[in-house]
Amino acid sequence: MPFPTVRMRRLRRTESIRRMVRETRLSPDDLILPLFICPGEGVQNDIASMPGVAQMSIDVAAEACKKTADVGVPAVILFGIPPNKDAMGTGAYADDGIIQRAIPALKEAAPDLCVITDVCLCEYTDHGHCGVIHNGDVHNDETLELLAKESVSHARAGADMIAPSDMMDGRVAAIRKSLDAEGFSQTPIMAYAAKYNSAFYGPFREAAESAPQFGDRRSYQMDPANGDEALREVALDLQEGADIVMVKPALSYLDLIYRVKERFGVPLAAYNVSGEYSLIKAAGEKGWVDESRLRDEVLLSIKRAGADMIITYFAADVARTLR
Repeated sequence: MPFPTVRMRRLRRTESIRRMVRETRLSPDDLILPLFICPGEGVQNDIASMPGVAQMSIDVAAEACKKTADVGVPAVILFGIPPNKDAMGTGAYADDGIIQRAIPALKEAAPDLCVITDVCLCEYTDHGHCGVIHNGDVHNDETLELLAKESVSHARAGADMIAPSDMMDGRVAAIRKSLDAEGFSQTPIMAYAAKYNSAFYGPFREAAESAPQFGDRRSYQMDPANGDEALREVALDLQEGADIVMVKPALSYLDLIYRVKERFGVPLAAYNVSGEYSLIKAAGEKGWVDESRLRDEVLLSIKRAGADMIITYFAADVARTLR
């Protein structure tokens, strides 16, 4: 029935009524906190383009993990900054690599925290690309072997979940095969299934020290203009054995989050990436926006679009407000 019998504002009148009819809710359980792990002891290098985010040595990160677990965030995802880089990214799969040493320390500090590891080579290569270079291009199949080695080394160190972000064709199958062969059949894979070549990654490249030294990543990350292609990528990753799929970035790709959830109905992650974070932080510092309200509205939109879990640099701060 039309107005005046129907008055939609009745259910918006008080905060208690609004809470009762609220359709989408954020919970600490929805959140995953990214951490940047660097060499040294007692190190906390603030990231200029990401206020509130820092590179942390293992001991400092362990304390951060305790605090993260204490506010109810169930998981962290680790990115490594190695002491040395080379053309083959050997630090990514070395037994004494930065992430391989961090995992047991973080799990000891926060035993119930799920430790997810990003699997890629870009932080570990001196050229900054996500794989092995041949004639100025990333060689897909040779890179798969190294990603599989990296994944097994992380699982051997105690990682609870592997998250390949490289966007090489066939990497989920290669990783799953290697994990199973080495006795890690119970280790799940969270695949960066639809990862776009986005300008929103700028601050991350400062944080992870992973900017490419030549060219760009358009030959392997997705074209922002393509949506149907993302569904094909997700379908292939699921066929290859992905347990969770991801859309990255989140805010400019809410339509893809919705489409993936509607089409596949599988556990879905979305990455609220560095540029999305930094824009809110910068505008908040300028006093142009209410930072906490805008932050919560953005995260709620990602959840409303269909994400089951959100990787976000806001995770610990938001969780404190939701307790």
